[in-house]
Amino acid sequence: MSPDEMETEHRNLSAMLSLLRVRRGDLPARILVVGDPGRAEIAASLLDEPTELSRNREYVVFSGHHRGVPIGVVSHGVGSAGAAICFEELCRGGVRRIIRAGTAGGMQDDIQDGTVVIATGAVRDDGVTPRIVPLGYPAVPAPDTVADLRSAAAENGVGVHEGIVLTSDLFYPHDVIGNDLLLWQRAGVTAVEMECAALFVIASQHGVASGAVLAIDGNPLADQDEAMVGYDPYRSVVKQAVEATVHIALDALVADV
Repeated sequence: MSPDEMETEHRNLSAMLSLLRVRRGDLPARILVVGDPGRAEIAASLLDEPTELSRNREYVVFSGHHRGVPIGVVSHGVGSAGAAICFEELCRGGVRRIIRAGTAGGMQDDIQDGTVVIATGAVRDDGVTPRIVPLGYPAVPAPDTVADLRSAAAENGVGVHEGIVLTSDLFYPHDVIGNDLLLWQRAGVTAVEMECAALFVIASQHGVASGAVLAIDGNPLADQDEAMVGYDPYRSVVKQAVEATVHIALDALVADV
C-alpha cells in the first residue's frame, strides 16, 4: 500500500464511528433512538426514502426524512452501558437532537399499561453516569425538547403523564440487597426504565438536546408482581402505546424547524 493510500485509509477509519459503523458525516442532525432493532426498522419505515446505513451488534442505523427534514433512527439495545456507547458516538458524530422512544414500567397506580409518559428527569440508579459526572449532577432532558414532545402528543391526540423516571441497570428485581421500588414510588417517580439517565447526561455533556417519551408495558407495584412473573410487553395495548411514542418522537424531532 502506498503512503497516499495509507493516509486515505487512516482518514476513512478516523471518520468512522467505531460501534455504530457509520461515518460521522452521514448522520442526520436529528435522531430517534429506540432499544429494539426491530422497532428501529418499523420506525424507519415511517420515514420518506428510508435507507439502512449500518448494522453492527445491537446497533442498526437508518436515515430518511420526516416532514421534509433529515432524520436518523438508531437502535441502542437494552441497558445503560451499551446504550451509552450509542449515545456517545451519536454526539461525537455531530448529532444535535436525540429523542428516545422506549418502554418502561409504571410506578404509580394511575400509570397503567398503555400509558404514555414524557420524562422530565431521571434518577441516576445506573452504573455508567457516575463514571462520567458525580451523582449530584442532574439527568434532565432539554426543556425545549420536553415542550415539543408535549405539543406533539397533543397534535397526535395522545394523553400523557409527565414526570421523573427511574433509570436502573436491574431488569429482574432481586431481594439480595433490597428492592427500592417502593421508595421511588413514594418519592413520586412515574416509571422505571434502563437508558434515560445515560442519554440525558451524555447529551448534556456534549451540548446536545435530548428527550424521551415512554410507553408503559407493566406496573409491577400496582399488580403486586414485583418478581415480574406475569410481565408481557407484547399485548395490543402496549403495541398501540409504542406506536404512539414513535409518532410523537418523530414529530417532536422536527418541531423546531
